[in-house]
Amino acid sequence: MATSNRLLRYAESRKNLTGCACGLAGLALALTGAAGPLWPVVVAALYGAGALIAPPERPDTPDFPGVDEQLDALREDFATLRGYLAEVELPPAVRERVAELEDLLEALLAPGWVSDPEQLHVLARAVRQDVPEAVDTFVRTRWWSRVTPGAEPPERHLERQLAALRDEASVIADELHEAEALRQQTHTRYLEERNR
Repeated sequence: MATSNRLLRYAESRKNLTGCACGLAGLALALTGAAGPLWPVVVAALYGAGALIAPPERPDTPDFPGVDEQLDALREDFATLRGYLAEVELPPAVRERVAELEDLLEALLAPGWVSDPEQLHVLARAVRQDVPEAVDTFVRTRWWSRVTPGAEPPERHLERQLAALRDEASVIADELHEAEALRQQTHTRYLEERNR
């Protein structure tokens, strides 16, 4: 199977097609009598020369998913994360922080906003790794803190983690806001200059 695929790829390759074209030129020389009795050697030599001078095959560039496809997958993961967060038992103060972060992430993941791969990476890391890990660590640590009195409450760490994640997402929101404000200013300037 692998050998037949390799032969098929070579049959369609540039090297083989160029060699065949040069070999046909050698066959034309043989038919005119210019190659003489050594015509098989001339045809083979021209085929080999054509195969050697042909440019090498270049592999196709990988087809990675675009930003829209990545955002669609991230939105699905965010819906899964929201379901998980709805089931987890959290204190009221922490629940408010989680709701704020959820609202901000939902707004950023709305269609038409994030298109920068770096911003998309930050959001994907927050949704797929940081938020679930922070909440899961809180749930596990909370159980242990009940057993060991006097330990620092895990709610404080979770609140700090959620605040840091919200700040990180707020930076993206600020960048998007600045870009839209600049776009609006540019369009206003364009319209005003057009009417002069």
